[in-house]
Order: sequence, then C-alpha cells, then structure tokens
Amino acid sequence: MDHLRYSGLPFEAQRAVFLDIVSADPLVQDALVRAHSLDLPDWLVVSGALYNSVWNHLTGKPSGYGIKDVDLFYFDDADLSYEAEDAVIRRAARHFEGLALPVEVRNQARVHLWYPQKFGQPCPRYTNSSDSVGHFASKTHAVGVRYDADGQLELVAPFGVDNIFSFRITPNRVMDNQRTHDGKGRRAKEYWPEISVVPW
Repeated sequence: MDHLRYSGLPFEAQRAVFLDIVSADPLVQDALVRAHSLDLPDWLVVSGALYNSVWNHLTGKPSGYGIKDVDLFYFDDADLSYEAEDAVIRRAARHFEGLALPVEVRNQARVHLWYPQKFGQPCPRYTNSSDSVGHFASKTHAVGVRYDADGQLELVAPFGVDNIFSFRITPNRVMDNQRTHDGKGRRAKEYWPEISVVPW
C-alpha cells in the first residue's frame, strides 16, 4: 500500500508533499507558470489537474494520465457580462496555446448567473475564487494552487488534502451535487482502481 504512504499525516506535512508533487509535474508546472503570467485577478488552478497528478505520482503513472483539462478560476466582479468573461477566455486560449491539455477558464463571480439553468438548482454568489472551491461536489476535489506575491506556491484546500492522499472521494453536501459526486467517482475508479468512493 505504498501509494498511501502520506495518508493520515498532519496537514502541514501533507501540504508540503502536495506542493512538491504538483510543482514537479511538468504539465502542472507549465500551466501554473502560464496562469501566473496571464495575471487574472484572484486566479487559481483547481481540481483535477492537481489531485490527478498526485495520484499519478503515487501510482507510477505518467504526467497527464487521466486528466481531461486544466481548470483555471479567476474572480472579477467589476463586469459580470458574458462578453467580459468571453474576452478573457479567448485571451487565455491564445496564452495557453501549446499546453498539453485544454484549459477551461471561468470567472467565479459569474457562476450564480448560469448555474441554475445548467444544473437545475441555485448557487450562492461566491465572494472569491477560494469560496467557490469550497462548494465542489466532493471534498477531495476542493483544492487550488497559485503563486503568491512572493512567487511561492500557495495551497487553497478548505477540507485539507488527506482525502487525496487516502485515495478517497468524499462527498461535500453543502449543495445537492450527488450526481456530480457519483459520476466523478465512477470515472476516477476507471483510471485509479485504488480509489474508494464514499457514498453520498
């Protein structure tokens, strides 16, 4: 069970290992450097590209295995129009050209405007990008990384990272997201059979 060697460690130890692993991954490193130079307000690289890279590292899989895309959040409530976000998305598409995976960029200040139509339920109005991360369907997926003002990697993990190191997908019942939790759990087990999924 060597892939579980960091499970159950104190948060500070896990945080250090997590940041070491993702910063050493060439795909994540490229995405972070480019995201930093794109210079969006309150930006965060979040979710799959991070925790999947940790699982790949711990199970001996290659960089990028099982990862669909890179999710990049930013928060800009100065202009909540679709057009403003679309302009950022188009600028980012040029900026990330040549990256090994597609990058999906979303303004977290706008999520409450389109979420009900897409998912059939209301969504709170987020106050920043980190706030949004805390509403993911699974606590395991609620991670974000960015460079701080001093150029150091900063981890946003409202539920810690023990679920990631324990290969355990745990529901986050702050919203009714069972379908997303179940779907992501099924997909993860196909790529990483070591995963256990805690039922909703």
